[in-house]
Amino acid sequence: MKESLYGELTVIGMKGCESFVERVDAYLKEWRRHGAEDTYLAHASAPRFGSGEGKAMIKESMRGQDVYIYCDVFNFGVTYKLHDMIVPMSPDDHYADLKRIIAAIGGKARRITVIMPMLYEGRQHKRTARESLDCAIMLQELVKMGVSNIITFDAHDPRVANAIPLSGFDNVMPNYQMIKALVKNVPDVIIDKEHMVMISPDEGAMGRCIAYSNSLSIDVGMFYKRRDYSTIVNGKNPILEHKYLGQDLEGKDVIIVDDMISSGGSLLDVATQLKKVYGAKRVFNFATFGLFTDGFAAFDKAYEEGIIDKIFTTNLVYRKPEIMDKPWYVEVNMAKYVSYIIDTLNHDTTISNLLDPNTRIAALLEKHRAELGLDDHGQMAMDFNK
Repeated sequence: MKESLYGELTVIGMKGCESFVERVDAYLKEWRRHGAEDTYLAHASAPRFGSGEGKAMIKESMRGQDVYIYCDVFNFGVTYKLHDMIVPMSPDDHYADLKRIIAAIGGKARRITVIMPMLYEGRQHKRTARESLDCAIMLQELVKMGVSNIITFDAHDPRVANAIPLSGFDNVMPNYQMIKALVKNVPDVIIDKEHMVMISPDEGAMGRCIAYSNSLSIDVGMFYKRRDYSTIVNGKNPILEHKYLGQDLEGKDVIIVDDMISSGGSLLDVATQLKKVYGAKRVFNFATFGLFTDGFAAFDKAYEEGIIDKIFTTNLVYRKPEIMDKPWYVEVNMAKYVSYIIDTLNHDTTISNLLDPNTRIAALLEKHRAELGLDDHGQMAMDFNK
């Protein structure tokens, strides 16, 4: 890595992201041998008035700085007071505060990078008839305000980057971290085509499944969602039926892969079919973002009934604290990975190796098979010296 920096590094954590960016700061200080009293974090705030209006303030000068702003627009755990009511912050509120922070920098920074793990309005990424195109507008607004690069994770549809074709847009996948968490928390899992299948819950998630299957050399199955396009419920067309397309799953572990868990209805329906209809041994789920908008009761019940075994989501966005005590939940820590990205970009070095996890996944699988005493075909290696 080059020793020269693009600019002096500054990291800003938006409301609700304080603990995450503190972890990032700790890694950066460790790697750069800075003392505990030093920090790369700027003192920034975005207070609100009782009327709901707000402003942003930054205490340090940003002139010539290479600034990385971490913003979780889905953090409903942050609240503010509005006309004597306690109101949780919505994605719109967080996005408005992000723009205020950029405005407070006032064009003085050398470069601004926004790390937005889950894209604001990322599910509103394409236009059908007379609809708004919110995510594309957001990207264009940030670029016009002086943002050089936008980093996101597992974009619902990465083609939304076409809205800013002349600006930086990096879509980072947490595949290595997910697999690492799986082998750590389920040490007896065997990852090969004889014992495991990747499952896409719908046609939209097939790209993610194929990426995993290529890295793990296992097969893919898919569920097709039949929807009622004549009705809209809670902003979407209700699902009438899930149909499975793929190989026999009897006695095999399966991993359902998707970008997010919203209410979880589709996931639990698919998991139920995998267990009760198709005879899957264990059902795991990889979801980059766990929103759990309808709470945890349905997941608790599914776990008690043996429908789901483990759900893996990252700590990139806010989760209710009580989820940490759920026996079916595993948190995938992404702070070190984000630190690597920031450190590499601040040195103006390519992050291509960080974005391609295949080499790391191959080394992880080789180590895991050796710990299980398996050969390349997933069979127990025989010790002929005994």
